[in-house]
Amino acid sequence: MRYAKDVSDVEEPEPSLASRLRLAVVRLNRRLRAQRVDSSVTLTQISALSCLYNWGPLTPGELAAKEGVQPPSMTRVIAALEEHGFATRRPHPTDGRQAIVEVTDEGRRFIRAEVCARERWLDQRLAALDTEERAVLTRAAEIIDRMAGQ
Repeated sequence: MRYAKDVSDVEEPEPSLASRLRLAVVRLNRRLRAQRVDSSVTLTQISALSCLYNWGPLTPGELAAKEGVQPPSMTRVIAALEEHGFATRRPHPTDGRQAIVEVTDEGRRFIRAEVCARERWLDQRLAALDTEERAVLTRAAEIIDRMAGQ
């Protein structure tokens, strides 16, 4: 006996390239995040610290804008980074109402350790691939980077 909702014999369509790529990127990102050095620092804090590391000193408002969060949220993130000793605030040179946030030497060491841990894990996975597979991934990385920049 068959029921109207019985679709067990219907083949599911093969996932699209967009679906497969999205899932692969999500899984890879999850695995890379699992390589964290210090789980007491949140991903939001790491993101803000990385932004400061890459862009240099910023006002809290500039940092909030670059990270796409509201200034009150960034104030809490900056306070946590200061507690960890990863960032510091100093007075703005021309605007007494503002502050400048910058990465400390400890914060730079932390970011480098985070990056090294993730890249070490990825290097091990890449070493297991053959030359052709690494060449394909090299080209894919260029294409994905171009897509992400649009």
